[in-house]
Amino acid sequence: MNSGPRQFVVEGAGLGLRRALMGPLRDAGAGSFDFLELVPENWINVGGRLGRQLRAYTERFPFVSHGLSLSIGAPSPLDETFLIKLKRFLDEHQIRAYSEHLSYCSDDGHLYDLMPIPFTEAAVRHVAARIRRVQDVLGRRIAMENVSFYTMVGAEMSELEFIRAVLLQADCDLLLDLNNIYVNSVNHRYDPVAFLRGLPLERVAYCHIAGHYNEASDLIVDTHAADVIPPVWSLLETAYSEFGVMPTLLERDFNIPPVPELLAEVDQIRQRQQRTLQTRPLAQAGESARVRA
Repeated sequence: MNSGPRQFVVEGAGLGLRRALMGPLRDAGAGSFDFLELVPENWINVGGRLGRQLRAYTERFPFVSHGLSLSIGAPSPLDETFLIKLKRFLDEHQIRAYSEHLSYCSDDGHLYDLMPIPFTEAAVRHVAARIRRVQDVLGRRIAMENVSFYTMVGAEMSELEFIRAVLLQADCDLLLDLNNIYVNSVNHRYDPVAFLRGLPLERVAYCHIAGHYNEASDLIVDTHAADVIPPVWSLLETAYSEFGVMPTLLERDFNIPPVPELLAEVDQIRQRQQRTLQTRPLAQAGESARVRA
């Protein structure tokens, strides 16, 4: 249980902004979402009409960002040229938070996938040092996301122990992905609620929920291409009930439904947040103290 209210840079229910949504979301009704998330690699150095469209959004709504190419666990050196461009972009658009995946995606070239980091003490030290360097260059704390993965690579500790150790040694925040917890709990056979309770949730910057694909009864693939399923909603409700309402964003990258359906799913987040705040006085007190959008 929290000892007191936490401060968040955004609040409420958010949505991932994809280019296919730039037009349809422009006329969304007031209150359809509370914040938006973008992938910075898709927008750095983009000018012209698209650049102006993005500026219109970032001037109107609170934004967070979720990167794809930092490759924090890679053996190759950090791309500090990219980090300088990223810092300029985040500052220019007043992006309130930057997050990345606790994985890697490059080694003398881009691998075009998120690869699992070995759960070892050496990897903890390597990754934590790189996160600290990223935070130094960007001049801000960053959040690392617990990721879905499909095989263990040279593990000396559990996934939960690895995440906790990295966050502690790096002194960074957590992007809490509830769908990834559920996916891994099925694929690697553990209790998702126990895993959730074991995370340092005082470090949460915000949350992700998403849909996935059932490849088999014991294999789930994280796709962000389907509706959120009841067990993931339930896990989100558990997180709210036990640890307080946290900003939560719906990820939908493929098979994007019509905007009214998409926003109805975002509204399901808000409904759960409101129900929790009505039934949990401590959460209500914490919510009122947070940074307002």
